[in-house]
Amino acid sequence: MNTLFKNYVNTFRGLSTEVWWLSLITFINRSGTMVIPFLSLYLTKSLNFSLSDVGWIMSFFGLGSVVGTWIGGKLTDIIGYYKVMLVSLFGTGILFVFLQFASTFNQFCFGIFTVMLIADAFRPAMFVALNAYSKPENKTRSVTLIRLAINLGFSAGPAVGGLIITAVGYAGLFWTDGITCVLAAILLLQVLNPKKVKVVEKVKLENPVSVYKDKAFLIFFVAMFIFGFVFMQYFSTIPLYYNENRLLSEFNIGLLMGLSGLIIFLLEMPLIKWLEDLKKSKIKLIALGLFYVGISFIILNLTGWVGILIIGILLMSLGEMIAFPFSNSFAVERSEKGNQGEYMALYSISFSLAHIFSHNVGMQMVNKFGFETTWIAITVFALIGVLILVYLLNVLKREVV
Repeated sequence: MNTLFKNYVNTFRGLSTEVWWLSLITFINRSGTMVIPFLSLYLTKSLNFSLSDVGWIMSFFGLGSVVGTWIGGKLTDIIGYYKVMLVSLFGTGILFVFLQFASTFNQFCFGIFTVMLIADAFRPAMFVALNAYSKPENKTRSVTLIRLAINLGFSAGPAVGGLIITAVGYAGLFWTDGITCVLAAILLLQVLNPKKVKVVEKVKLENPVSVYKDKAFLIFFVAMFIFGFVFMQYFSTIPLYYNENRLLSEFNIGLLMGLSGLIIFLLEMPLIKWLEDLKKSKIKLIALGLFYVGISFIILNLTGWVGILIIGILLMSLGEMIAFPFSNSFAVERSEKGNQGEYMALYSISFSLAHIFSHNVGMQMVNKFGFETTWIAITVFALIGVLILVYLLNVLKREVV
């Protein structure tokens, strides 16, 4: 056990202090976004919206994310990542508090669009900051540390969120989200002020390549959209499936979703270090991760045994652990050909676009065809994404030649 612990600790060595601070800020911020996993339940149970209405609201969630990410990328290239992150965190905190007062369909569509517009401006800025604070050989592990922070927050958030709902109701979630975002902004102000931090790598090209002319990255973008579309079902249709089909309470749903974050927190860094040492293609690893996430849906149709839910979560977690860090790392490395904010914005937009379509299409399919047919369709879509990544491998090989 002592050897295992030392090996685990060694996987974190060499990362800069700034990366650790950025991870802590991300953890505080992510712990607070506990509204999101319960959003579909809140909209159906507390506001009595139909599944169709929830689908459209989640599309506005994604649309705000797309616009916010694009603006965040542009502003990052113009005014720098620090200012964008600071304004995004403060603004998101305030807006989350006000979102609880939206009660009509139109109000909530506008409210969630505005919240996500401000919130997701943070994402491209954070990735560019991460690149600036990381040595080239540490980029994938730096990304993984950020993801550990996200998943530790994701582990704590839903579990605490379930308790808050039980104790004081959904309003408590909005207050908690708002307060934690503001706390994250205050910490950012204190520890990552440009006057205090050390930038490890600063890349500024004289003639940057436009991301929109990078064929390989555009193919990668499509694959990441599919990955996001499939993965995000765990934030909308899957909680409803747990509740309506498997009859789990909000608290049990929170524990089950929190299990994923805990697994990833414990295992992702050693897994990534091991995979890095194997020197495998990043694209092959991303394809493997997408495959695991895809089959985590189809297996739910195999049996009514409640343990299959845990197996599904384990498969999803394994796929997420593999696909996200290496896709992040691939995007960061590719971004050094051009304007980094533009590249990282497009990478983030692939997931934002998935938000627009994933929740809405998933809800409409469940409403019309039921859960079983929806899980089959989701798995097939994931396999299409795997084939696109195989095609991307060939494009990248031709680039080298």
